[in-house]
Amino acid sequence: MSALASVRGLSVRLAAAGSVLDGVDLDVAAGEIVALVGASGAGKSVLARTLLGLTQAEPGARVDASRLQIDGSDLRRAGARRWRRIRGSRVGLVLQDALQSLDPLRTIGAEVGETLAAAGVPRRAREPRVERALADAGLAEPRAIARRRSGELSGGMRQRALIASAVVGGARLIIADEPTTALDATTAARVLDLLDAQRAAGAGILLITHDMRQAERVADRVAVIDAGRIVEAGPTTAVLGAPQHPATAALVAAVPRGPNPAPRGAARPRGEIVLSGSALRRQYGPVAALGGVDLDLRAGEVVGLVGESGSGKSTLARLLIGVERPDGGRVRRLAEPVRLVPQDPLGSFDPRLRVGRILSSARRDGAETPERLLARVGLPAAVLARRPAQLSGGQRQRVAIARALAALPRVLVCDEPVSALDVTTQAGILDLLVDLARADDVGIVFISHDLAVVRRVADRVVVLRGGRVVEEGEVEEVYAHPRDAFTRALIAASA
Repeated sequence: MSALASVRGLSVRLAAAGSVLDGVDLDVAAGEIVALVGASGAGKSVLARTLLGLTQAEPGARVDASRLQIDGSDLRRAGARRWRRIRGSRVGLVLQDALQSLDPLRTIGAEVGETLAAAGVPRRAREPRVERALADAGLAEPRAIARRRSGELSGGMRQRALIASAVVGGARLIIADEPTTALDATTAARVLDLLDAQRAAGAGILLITHDMRQAERVADRVAVIDAGRIVEAGPTTAVLGAPQHPATAALVAAVPRGPNPAPRGAARPRGEIVLSGSALRRQYGPVAALGGVDLDLRAGEVVGLVGESGSGKSTLARLLIGVERPDGGRVRRLAEPVRLVPQDPLGSFDPRLRVGRILSSARRDGAETPERLLARVGLPAAVLARRPAQLSGGQRQRVAIARALAALPRVLVCDEPVSALDVTTQAGILDLLVDLARADDVGIVFISHDLAVVRRVADRVVVLRGGRVVEEGEVEEVYAHPRDAFTRALIAASA
C-alpha cells in the first residue's frame, strides 16, 4: 500500500503552549484506517492541523520534520498557497468543533460545496454531489438540509455536514478529528460505516478519537500519543489486546463497560423535586423539536437523557435552563442556581478572556479558587493563562465544567459533558459528577449519546425520539429489559 501521509521526526512548538509534538513518526496508507488515540491535550489535534498546514500558519509556531509528505509531495517548505491547493482536493478534514467550523451565515450546501467551487465545478453540477455527500453522511432529506444554516441543525447533524464536506471533493486522505463526538450510537455507527466505505474505495483515513471502542471496531492500526510522543503503535488487536505502554493500558482500562457498579437510586431515598418540565413543546418553523415532554429531577439524582441526533435533547436542555421559552407547557426551577455545561464549549466562551478571568467571573462567594476548580477537572494551573482557542477540545470541555462548578449549582444540565474527553479523563469527570450528586445533593440532567457512559452515572434514563419520550425508568431496568424498539436499537448499536 502506498503512503498517503508519511511523517518522520515531526516536532511542533506553539507560542502559548511550548513543545506540543516531539519526534512523531506516522504513516497512513491508501486503503487503511489508522486510529490516533491519547489523553486530552496529548497533541492529537495539533498533529491533525499540522498535516493540513494549519499549524504552520499560526503566529509563533515552529514546525520541524525530516519528512512531511502528503500523497507523495514534500511539504516541509510549502507556503500558504500550496497548502490551500492541497486541502480539500488531496486531504479532507473533519473537525471536532462543528459549530465553530461552519459559517453561520452560509447554507450547509454552500459550506459543503466550497471545495467543489474552488475547483471550478459549476453550481448545477455541485448541487447533486453535495446532496449525495450529505446523504452518505447519514442526513435525511439532504436537499432540505443543504438549504439550512448551521444554527438550525443539531450538534450531530452539524458534525455529519462536516463529514460530507471532507469527502465531497474526492480527497484520498481524510483526517477525521473526533468525527462522532456529538452523535448518538446508531448515527455514529453509520458514520463509521461511511469511513469504512471510504477506506474500501482506497482512501487513507487518520481517525483521531478518544473512543477506544471505535478504534477497536474500525481501525487497522492504532498509534498511541502521550505528551506529544508516539509511545506505542501497531495492529489494533495487538495494541489494544495486549498494551505494552502504561498510557495505553490506562486508556484500555478506563473504557466504561457493563452495568452501574453501585446503583445509587436504591441506596438512599430520593430528594425533593428541584427541576420540573411538564408537557413541554417547542416548534422551529415547521419542525416540532419537542412534542409534549415531561421531566422531573430530584436533588441528588442523575437523570440520563439519550436519543438519536436531532431527537430534541439539546432543545430540552435550553428550555430547562431558561435560554429559550417553550411554545407550550411549563418549566419550574425549584432550586437555584441552575447551570449549563454546553455541547459546544468554544462558542460559549468570550475568546478575548483568559481562563482565569472566565472562572473568576463565574465564581460565587464560597466557591473554590480558579486553581482548585481546574484541579477538580484534571487541568493544571498553567491553563489559567490561556485563551479558549489555545486549548484542545477536551481541555475546553473541562473548563466549561469548572465554570459551571464555580457557581455552586444546585442543578446542572450537562449537554454532552464528556464527549470530547479521553476515557481516562472522562472517568475522573464522571466520578466528580457522581460525587456532586451524592455528597452535595446536586440534581443533574446528563445528556449523552454514549449509552455506556449514561449507564455508569445515571439513576434513571429517559429516551427521546422525534421530540417525544418513548421510554423511561431506572437505568438498569431499561438497559436489561428495554420495551421500545428504538431503545433496543440504541443499546444494540452501542454494544
